Amino acid sequence: MSYFIVGVTAALASLLTFFSGFGLNTILMPAMAIFFPIETAVAMTALVHMANNAFKLTLVGKKVNVRIALKFGLPAIVTAFIGAWILTKLSRMPALVTYQLWQNDFSITAINLVVGAVMVVFSLVELLPKFENYEIDEKWLPLGGIISGFFGGLSGHQGAARSVFLNKSKLDKESFIATGIIISFMVDISRISVYAGDISYIGTRASWSLAAVAALSAFAGSFIGSRFIDKVTSKFIRALLGIMLVVLGILIALGLV
Repeated sequence: MSYFIVGVTAALASLLTFFSGFGLNTILMPAMAIFFPIETAVAMTALVHMANNAFKLTLVGKKVNVRIALKFGLPAIVTAFIGAWILTKLSRMPALVTYQLWQNDFSITAINLVVGAVMVVFSLVELLPKFENYEIDEKWLPLGGIISGFFGGLSGHQGAARSVFLNKSKLDKESFIATGIIISFMVDISRISVYAGDISYIGTRASWSLAAVAALSAFAGSFIGSRFIDKVTSKFIRALLGIMLVVLGILIALGLV
């Protein structure tokens, strides 16, 4: 059942990224968290995310703006490493609160609280009407890389901050998409290198076959989306997904997921 749920979620999440405004990591990670501890869910989703980015680069890689990618991506690589390192440390902290609900025991841990809170905040920010067209001057691209990379390493939520800082980079549509993908790929490599260093703790509870199914499903979603879906944001789907992600973030923070 887990293979079916995660596989379908990965395919739909990848497809929805073309017209919802939310990234694959944002949608897929909560589904992984249903079956795995949060740190394992983040790491497994990172692998799927990186593989999907690599696949997308084969389609649009020639459109990457190298100057922007390096200006934004190099600081992001460093802070992604820091964010991922913090995640591994949070994963080893004991429960902050333990409580009983519906005759079941639940725990609020530091990692669930932090990742859940980040998920809620970024989902709410992306729901704001003005956020989509908000722009920051190009001179601040390194700062954008620092912010995006850190949260990318911590929870995988890197797309929102990246878009804000790239919106004023004067890139055409194809170059904007390709440059965002290569930056995201750089962050994925950085954070996965940290997760891999803690593989004895995170990896023993992961299912790499499930991650492979999710990656293949995401490829299918990306392929279908790039061929048959008009890349126009649907406000209804964006709002619906945003509300669902806020609710899931709260449940994760409370240890209910």
